[in-house]
Amino acid sequence: MLATTEAPAGQPAAGRASSMLGGIPTAEHLDRSALLAAQRAGEVGSVHSWELVTAVDGPGTRMTTFLAGCPLRCLYCHNPDTMSAARGVPVLADDLLARIRRYRGVFRATGGGITLSGGEVLQQPAFAARILRGARELGVHTAIDTSGFLGRHASDELLADVDLVLLDIKAGDDDTARRVTGRPLAPTLEFARRLETLGIETWVRFVLVPGLTDDDATVSRVADHAASLRQVTRVEVLPFHQMGREKWDEIGLPYALTDTPPPTPSQVDAARDAFRARGLTVF
Repeated sequence: MLATTEAPAGQPAAGRASSMLGGIPTAEHLDRSALLAAQRAGEVGSVHSWELVTAVDGPGTRMTTFLAGCPLRCLYCHNPDTMSAARGVPVLADDLLARIRRYRGVFRATGGGITLSGGEVLQQPAFAARILRGARELGVHTAIDTSGFLGRHASDELLADVDLVLLDIKAGDDDTARRVTGRPLAPTLEFARRLETLGIETWVRFVLVPGLTDDDATVSRVADHAASLRQVTRVEVLPFHQMGREKWDEIGLPYALTDTPPPTPSQVDAARDAFRARGLTVF
C-alpha cells in the first residue's frame, strides 16, 4: 500500500494476450486439461503481477508477487483487480523461481526476500507451497501476506517454509468484519492462534477507515487480539486512502467509499497509541 517501487511491476495484458509477465514467461500454451492438472499439482499459479519494493511487505528489498483470486470483498481494497482468479495469467512455478534466483544478491545485501500476496495467497496453496519451498532452498527469506480467512488451506508443511506472516486483521469483532469484507472474523483469529502455536513471526496489519474501522471499540479489540499473540513482533496501522478507486471504476465494480476521507494524522496517532499501550511495536 505504501510501496516504493524499485523496478516496473509486471502487468498482465487484458485477455491474457501477453506472453510475458514483466519478463517472466506465462504458461498460456497449456490446454485447459493440462492447465488444471498443473494447477492442482502446484506447478502453475494464476499470477496478477509482481514488483520489487523496499521497506514494505516485510524486511529489506522484496519481490512481492500478487496472486489472483480472493474470497473477501473488502470495501477499501486497493487491488480489486486481484479479486478474481480470471484476472491473472498462468505462470509456471519454475519460471517464477528463476526470477527469484536472479535477485538473490539483492536479497542478501538488503536482508530482503520474497512476499506472496494477492488477492489471497492461500487460495492457491499448492502453488504457494512450491514457491515457498523453492525459495527456502535458495536461501531466500519468505513471507506471505494474508487475511488468514483461508488458513485451513495452509498445511503445516507449507507454513514450515514461511519465515514471516503479514496478517491482515480487518476488524476486532464479527459484525464489523462482515461489513468490511463480507466474511466472518473467526477464521482469521483461528489462523493467528495456529501461527502462535507454530511460533511463526507475525506482523499484524490493520487499515484505519473513518466511519468503518476507526471507532475506539474496534481499534481496542484489534489491539487486544494482537497483544494476546506471542509471535506478533510488529503492528502496522495503515491509513485508508483513495488511490485504488480508479481500479474499481475500470473493472466496473461499485465503490462504496467514494465519500470517505483519509484519517487525519491525529486519528492515526490515536490508533497507533492504542496498540503501543499494550506493549506492541507499532508503525
